[in-house]
Amino acid sequence: MDPGPTSPEFDKDYSVDKHGSYMDSRISRSTDGRQSSRFRESVHLIPTPGSSGEPVKRFEPFIMRLGVVAGLPLLMLLAGLGLEIAIFLSRSFGGFGVPESNVFDVFGNVSAQFLASFFPTLVILPLAFAWRELDWMLRWYQPYIALNRGNATAEDSLLLDYIALGPFLAIPRALQYKHRIIFWSCVTAVLTYMFQPLGKSIFTNDLDLALIKPLQLDPSFRYVSCLKKTIGLSNDPTDLSGFLAAAGYVDASVIHGLGDPPFVDGGWATAKFTFPPKPYLNGTLTVLTTGLRSVANCSNPIEGPTISSTGGTNLAISATSVEGCQGTATFNPSSSTQQYGVENIPCSAIGAASLDPQFQPVMFWFFHTKADNSQQAKAVFCTPRISSSQVQAVANLNDGSLTSVTGAGELPPTGNNVFGGSQAGKAFNGVIFPLDNITDTFIQARSTAIRSIVPASIFRAAQQPPNDLQATFDLANGFLDFTSTLYTRHLSVSATTVYFVDQNVTIPADIESLRPRLVIDPLPAHALAIILILTGIIGTSLQVVSRKQRKKLMLAAPPGSIAAVVSLTSRSGFGDLLLPYDDEKTLERKLRGLRFRLDQRTGAIVADDDGTERDGMGPDDAMMALLGNPKDGGKSYENATITAASQNSSFLAYQAATGQLPWAQSWEQAPSRTSPNSPSTTAFVP
Repeated sequence: MDPGPTSPEFDKDYSVDKHGSYMDSRISRSTDGRQSSRFRESVHLIPTPGSSGEPVKRFEPFIMRLGVVAGLPLLMLLAGLGLEIAIFLSRSFGGFGVPESNVFDVFGNVSAQFLASFFPTLVILPLAFAWRELDWMLRWYQPYIALNRGNATAEDSLLLDYIALGPFLAIPRALQYKHRIIFWSCVTAVLTYMFQPLGKSIFTNDLDLALIKPLQLDPSFRYVSCLKKTIGLSNDPTDLSGFLAAAGYVDASVIHGLGDPPFVDGGWATAKFTFPPKPYLNGTLTVLTTGLRSVANCSNPIEGPTISSTGGTNLAISATSVEGCQGTATFNPSSSTQQYGVENIPCSAIGAASLDPQFQPVMFWFFHTKADNSQQAKAVFCTPRISSSQVQAVANLNDGSLTSVTGAGELPPTGNNVFGGSQAGKAFNGVIFPLDNITDTFIQARSTAIRSIVPASIFRAAQQPPNDLQATFDLANGFLDFTSTLYTRHLSVSATTVYFVDQNVTIPADIESLRPRLVIDPLPAHALAIILILTGIIGTSLQVVSRKQRKKLMLAAPPGSIAAVVSLTSRSGFGDLLLPYDDEKTLERKLRGLRFRLDQRTGAIVADDDGTERDGMGPDDAMMALLGNPKDGGKSYENATITAASQNSSFLAYQAATGQLPWAQSWEQAPSRTSPNSPSTTAFVP
């Protein structure tokens, strides 16, 4: 059939098919020639998008734009790699330095545990929320992706609702329909729920005042200390106040279990120096200063002690030292069953006979009456010595006590009046002082007190647990150990006032302090980094594939609203099959046998018959029609009730009578009705 000439204007929108029919490019038609007999669509009446002169813009949410879908997984990948690098640096450098003072203290006493968990969570949660939003969008778009591919079943498109299922329940549904994009998107979205517990656990702390875990030693900076003492003989030997204070401290240390005082460590006494005013957490100050060492040189006698009577009620304790020096102490046993004391030993064998009593060796003696009324005595000989040295002293900044003193070189002996001049390095025994030329009764009282307190402290220590007094007497070195320790403490404590004089000198010092360190806990940090890296790698692939699928998808409005759904289906016709009160099972049954797709011209949702079943009837209806409807109590087909097939036949007859044949193309104008007297004819339209 010759269509004849066409005008240029007409030829713009119309063309002629192989049957000679005019086709309008502005309207839709079935691409495969199938038209469902169950409903009538009118998609062909929808104007072509843009025909009114205004171009139709494709709807694309901000979260689905290229910069977001490409940047977010890349950001998560970089965050995971950065966290792994931070773990390595934390392990290598013992954490990261943080300010010692908490800047949030302006709001009160802010817990370090809160700070350590709040800020990592604040950083990681936006990534988790953004990724879940992307997952939500992928699940939102999935039915339309299936429709855009075409030939989609109702279960795979119209009835599919991943949004209501959520990411957890959507995983098995995605596996069922083999939606791999949705499956991996939901898996990564579920993993983001681990961001918060893992993020708040990567930093931990032990203290409330700073973010520290564990405490790391940060040695570090120079501090100038003022040296306030140097070696020199003070005026204390004539006043005895320093010796009395030392004796009192020794006695207090036994009673209260005290250690060495500041600037004393064992036998070492150092020149006093100033501490920094700023407090440091478990800080230590290391200085190179002057030190004086006191050695008691105590030993048991090689002979004795023996107890003998001197006539009357007095007894004498006699012993011989390792140097051959004889020591004797006389006392009245009736005064007390427990007695003690100290005597100077003018021993010529060691050149001490010519020394003043305060520089001579001494003998500590101890006596008690046993439970069986027998008498027992012990004696310990001590020969004090002093030496000076350049020392490296380490002091605890919390209480000022010396934690260690290490010799760093000898000092010249003539640099002071302790080791030079008339003193010539002679050591005070610290317990014996001549009173011949002393008329001051207070100094005399101090001398008597010192001579009594020091041996009393040793005797009191021997009475304390775990050993009692009798056990100490029975031990070979029982009194020797107590005497060496306590007498050395007395000598070193008194040395701080006797052998040092005031001097102001600036010296360098090093401070080592337990400063706040921010340390990453490897276990939760590694777990978080692995999840971030996996999510970034998988997410990048997901977004690339998903964006490629969405590029061919024409949606002008957000598909979640009721109006948007109605606009996509209002001309599709299959809505006539559905009723407002149909439940999910009914909807599924009514839409069975249809395949759904998006019209390529308008973007509307259209439905076609599946082709595997007869139009308008299910598989049971078709079988019953062929077998004569045996379900109807065994009656023949002629006597049976009208089935879906017969209803379909009646409907086809009605269409033929009205001139609206189902095989006519939807855009072909139906022929006008003829008069009753004229014969009824139907033009052939392919």
